[in-house]
Amino acid sequence: MIFKDLIMMFLSSLILMVCVLVSVAFMVLLERKV
Repeated sequence: MIFKDLIMMFLSSLILMVCVLVSVAFMVLLERKV
């Protein structure tokens, strides 16, 4: 159970990091266009 919780926490943090990276890259692209 603890191992499963650890995996879920790792996955959620990974997804959060990916979302942040995508949003930052999107903002950079928008700023370059304008």
